[in-house]
Amino acid sequence: MAKGKQDEAWEFFGELLKERRESVGLSQGELGGRVFVSGGYIGLFEQGIRKPQLDVAQRIDEVLQTGGIFERTVRKLINKSPYASYFHEVAELESVATRICEFAPTVVPGLMQTAEYARAVTVATHPFATEEFIEEKVTARTGRATVLKGPTRPEYWVVLHENTVLTPVGGPAVMAATLDHITVLARERRALVTVLPRSVGAHAYMTGSLKLMEFDDQPPTAYAETGFSGTLLDDPAVVKQAQRAYDLLRVATLSPEASLALIESAAEDHRRCASTT
Repeated sequence: MAKGKQDEAWEFFGELLKERRESVGLSQGELGGRVFVSGGYIGLFEQGIRKPQLDVAQRIDEVLQTGGIFERTVRKLINKSPYASYFHEVAELESVATRICEFAPTVVPGLMQTAEYARAVTVATHPFATEEFIEEKVTARTGRATVLKGPTRPEYWVVLHENTVLTPVGGPAVMAATLDHITVLARERRALVTVLPRSVGAHAYMTGSLKLMEFDDQPPTAYAETGFSGTLLDDPAVVKQAQRAYDLLRVATLSPEASLALIESAAEDHRRCASTT
């Protein structure tokens, strides 16, 4: 995949970080200790693999006494991202993950959304936005799905709450097409999809959506999102808690076969509803 301007800019950030770090005689581990991340993370920043969050960039500026250059660079790159400021690094991590596990309690995950579904969600949350803004958001969201294509795609595990399957986002026709798309992903073994039935009642994770990501060369992360913000979690103890919550969700779901049957049945119900309106 060709590198874009954003990739090149983050690589320049990493090169500059390495240059400034070495100029004051600090190892990656020493700098990491002072800005409260591991030395391995500093190495990933310098390679352009990981993108530091704003607070980390601010601490790097303080330690290296750079006059705010790293904070300004991060702010500039975040502002140019088509994603919300709290999500831009998550989108980058998706592209290098070897396994992604998601729980979607209300909305189909972005990696599985059709353009029409993504448009309906975007318009609902930004009712006064320009058409240009809406198209940019939809294109960015559907473009992320390229990670599910090709031989290096990650293992993709998805738990959908039954409410997510039954709610006709965008209308019944759009919802039917979205569920058809999810079925294709599952049938082609690009995703392993299970449904958490409403009859389960209380379940292991009731505070929003959850995404777990694993990698070849870096520690796993968790990403928790509510309606207004998201948090990327790196702390090993917290990530372990999130993994346990996801395991508890999975054991409460229908089997993959029963889940697909439910999804296909819901798609037909939405389609019938569309044909009568």
